[in-house]
Amino acid sequence: MADRSQIEHRWSCLAPAKGDADESVDDGGFYRFGSFPSTASRMRRFEAEAPDLAAEAVGRLRLDLDPRAPTHLIIISCTGLSAPGLDFELIERFGLSPSIERTVVGFMGCYAAINGLKLARHIVRSEPAARVLLVSLELCTLHLQETTDLEQVLTFMIFGDGCAAALVSAERSGFELDSFHAVLVPDTAAHITWTIRDSGFDMMLAGKVPGCIGDGLRARGQDILQGRPVDQVDLWAVHPGGRSVLDAVETALELPVPAMAASRQVLRDHGNMSSASILFVLKALLQEEPAGKNGCAMAFGPGLVAETMLFSQARH
Repeated sequence: MADRSQIEHRWSCLAPAKGDADESVDDGGFYRFGSFPSTASRMRRFEAEAPDLAAEAVGRLRLDLDPRAPTHLIIISCTGLSAPGLDFELIERFGLSPSIERTVVGFMGCYAAINGLKLARHIVRSEPAARVLLVSLELCTLHLQETTDLEQVLTFMIFGDGCAAALVSAERSGFELDSFHAVLVPDTAAHITWTIRDSGFDMMLAGKVPGCIGDGLRARGQDILQGRPVDQVDLWAVHPGGRSVLDAVETALELPVPAMAASRQVLRDHGNMSSASILFVLKALLQEEPAGKNGCAMAFGPGLVAETMLFSQARH
């Protein structure tokens, strides 16, 4: 099954065990067979690991080269909770204004970053001078479980850790966030669940998910695209939730094979990083110099909900 996943590499804040891993999954013994850590232990590890990763992502935005500091900060994560949290860490590390407006988008799953972008757009539309720093950080590998349940084992095989940062403003650069639309697929609430248990956050991803996503897109595709024909959408940023998820989107919307290239590449290189994944795909598309092009982004999560966004290359 691992060979069929089309995932070649995943990242983790934990170093893999050396040798045959008879006693522990990781090199440091965080996951010892027969004694996996409590939720409290996992959250302590999140608090220790997350700040450096978030700072590395934000650092690549080179905020120090721009005298216009961020006015708003949005933190997105569904794999770790603490207060004071990453928002305060980033304020201190980057010398952000102590009065910066802070918002945390938490526990929404893989579509959370699109909700974060939607919120950032609302802020900029109401305050045109606003500069919104958005950070999506997920340490999915802190939530492995010791289990013999096949669906849960397959779920763990696709997730990895990752972080992405973006700056949203009224400036004419990068992608323009044009509009958003959410699709709730009826009678699918039990197919993706994300619950807090005594031994970490418990993810369940049913095998029916890809089919349900396909059904939802076939039924509501025109609503998502606002009547635009599929062949008039230049760029597709689809959350790489897994090979079968990408296959379902491709089939349901009758997309040409090259349309999913960026999403499949992110899946190969990183696996499913929950909410951060869609930002990795958008970055890959930006690097293709998409002058004058338009696109559709979508991500899927608990509910079952597809959160979607229409975007275009910013007009100068």
